[in-house]
Amino acid sequence: MAITGRTAALAALGALLVGLLMPRWLGVLVVAAVLLAGILLDLALAAAVRPLRLDRTGDTTIRLGEQATVNLTITNPGRLPLRALVRDAWPPSSWAPGTEVTASRHRLTVPAGERRRLTTVLRPTRRGERQAHTVTIRSLGPLGLAARQGSHRVPWTVRVLPPFTSRKHLPSRLARLRELDGRTSMLLRGQGTEFDSLREYIPGDDTRSIDWRATARRSAVAVRTWRPERDRHILIVLDTGRTSAGRVGDAPRLDAALDAALLLAALASRAGDRVDLLAYDRRVRASVQGRTAADLLPSLVNAMARLEPQLVESDARGLVAGVLQRAPRRSLVVLLTGLDAAPVEEGLLPVLPLLTHRHEVLVASVADPRLDEMARARGNLDAIYEAAAAEQSRTERRHTAQRLARHGVTVVDAPPATLPPALADAYLALKASGRL
Repeated sequence: MAITGRTAALAALGALLVGLLMPRWLGVLVVAAVLLAGILLDLALAAAVRPLRLDRTGDTTIRLGEQATVNLTITNPGRLPLRALVRDAWPPSSWAPGTEVTASRHRLTVPAGERRRLTTVLRPTRRGERQAHTVTIRSLGPLGLAARQGSHRVPWTVRVLPPFTSRKHLPSRLARLRELDGRTSMLLRGQGTEFDSLREYIPGDDTRSIDWRATARRSAVAVRTWRPERDRHILIVLDTGRTSAGRVGDAPRLDAALDAALLLAALASRAGDRVDLLAYDRRVRASVQGRTAADLLPSLVNAMARLEPQLVESDARGLVAGVLQRAPRRSLVVLLTGLDAAPVEEGLLPVLPLLTHRHEVLVASVADPRLDEMARARGNLDAIYEAAAAEQSRTERRHTAQRLARHGVTVVDAPPATLPPALADAYLALKASGRL
């Protein structure tokens, strides 16, 4: 049972009338009896909440930044009309801050034996699965003084996928890939190591590409053409440990790493390479293996949707063991992790030779553009101290990247907005040089 604000207002008005017209116990009893009679009448004429039947329909999957529509159908099997206030409860991150109250509360009337549908619009602010909580229904009586109240469990899950904002960079990288593959009218020779065909020599061609046996069988000099390697294995490794939880702007570093991984996967699959995914900190958080090019991106975004940074130090030895298990043959291992000095020097560097001995390794890290702004700050003592701290942090990152490079690792360190295209460019450079 619930008492409404109208009851409180009438009680206050009754107290005022008692004080002015009938300041005796009789007046108090009369007012109380009238209010109690009204409350009991409302409870008697309010539709029961427990027999109501509730069902859901609507969206189950959206991308971050989009809105989901979830419909709730309420069937009233009783003999009394339902006049109700309904609260459809979801996690706070299902709406923009400050909009939860208006978005989750509804008012409706359901005649006896009929059903009505109400719509809840979700605008999630985070990736992951958003699960509906209870639906609370307050059934009001005709006087609006009291209500029956109860809750129903109506399960529903909306999965919020990564937004893949770097998709806009894919056409330009695919154009570069076609240039490497020799399919454009620019007549650029691919620099891969996979033989493609023979053609007539053109002044300016590399003389090392001349095929002397084919030339001897022809009346003109023949040169070999190449194309970038195909069917190579790309293993994308996401470090979901403590360093991935650091926020850059409004999002954790892990979100920027996911965006870069999606762009790389889309590009590599178009290039004919096989792409797998491993997310790891102290245990495997997600794994995608053996998907076809058509199924790759849907599988990746579904696996990434549930990933969250874990506030633990990543186990570098376990990560390397997982990589070697999933990539027994030579592959390109793309490790998206941080460049903080301590975790790299104490965790990754001691086991890095196990990877570089067998695989081509590329390390990509999310840089904080705020450091560049702080490094340029001047004008007062606080700004100078901030500039010194930012410059020290940048120097440490450069030093860490240099130590990785001395082990034969390609390092990409860029802010969230430019990391995806920078990683794609590094992949194309490796492909063009025949290092895959």
